[in-house]
Amino acid sequence: MKIKNKTRKIVYKRFKVTSTGKVMRRMPNMRHLRRKKSKKMIRNYRKYVEVTGIFAKKIKAMLHLA
Repeated sequence: MKIKNKTRKIVYKRFKVTSTGKVMRRMPNMRHLRRKKSKKMIRNYRKYVEVTGIFAKKIKAMLHLA
């Protein structure tokens, strides 16, 4: 029997991989203390940001996409 690789569930929940292979993550600083942040800042925190470099490779390895 072949041994199956298990996906790291926490990585699967926090990061998304696009169809072109980019690793995307959410912006931090959105959980609390939002009252003193500007509306523009809060809107920008909603966007997804690309993960680059060696960290993206590590995430793909944890998701068994590398």
